Amino acid sequence: MSQDVEFLQRDPETRLAVRQRAGAGPGDGPGAGPGLVWFSGFGATMDGNKARALDDWAQAKGRALTRFDYSGTGQSGGSWDRATIGQWRTDALDVLDEITAGPQILVGSSLGGWIALLAALARPDRVKALVLVAPAADLTETLIWDALPQHAREALMLDGRWTLPGSGGEKTKITRTMIEEGRNWLLLDEPIAIDCPVRILQGWQDRDVPWSHAVRLMESLNASDVRLELLKSGDHRLTQAGDLERLFALIEDVS
Repeated sequence: MSQDVEFLQRDPETRLAVRQRAGAGPGDGPGAGPGLVWFSGFGATMDGNKARALDDWAQAKGRALTRFDYSGTGQSGGSWDRATIGQWRTDALDVLDEITAGPQILVGSSLGGWIALLAALARPDRVKALVLVAPAADLTETLIWDALPQHAREALMLDGRWTLPGSGGEKTKITRTMIEEGRNWLLLDEPIAIDCPVRILQGWQDRDVPWSHAVRLMESLNASDVRLELLKSGDHRLTQAGDLERLFALIEDVS
């Protein structure tokens, strides 16, 4: 059974929606281990398919799991028009600092992989490991801005927004503010000072975050205990039963 939504009040106008599942801690018995924190993808919520599957798995294993919606997303307050990578990083740190306790494994999907990396850099003493699914580090620059045709760039700069079609038919609004602020948080052009174990699950057929992007991240990480698992039939979503089994196995591996 999924946990009720609670709210972390940020200021009089903004609050973060959080679901928290209690679990056993390290050393509390078979299956126990560090807590898990789920980081959703771009425009996704904490109630997406992978997040709910992870919640079911955590319940079965007696593992603590925290999920949350970024500002301007899902049930959290704030506006998407003002959302930025820096704000979502702050959301993640507030959840780590105020909602969770003890060592955590950060599990991030797509954009959530980037936010999880930023959180691990800011709170290395709290993060035991990272498990990343098609991690979209530097998403706003490398995977969005660099891929936009010139007319789309011009419209984005002039109008302040652009609607980006996804490979699954969905459409997501991109703002000029999001692109420009995202440049403060780029990671891939220099070594990433993360030393904890990292596991990356990537689909060969991913059209949104190509497998070469995961290889570039792997090369940039300082950590020596890094493993990339490439699924030949996998797409960006990685929600098939076999995909999810691999995700859960990677979590167990670093627990």
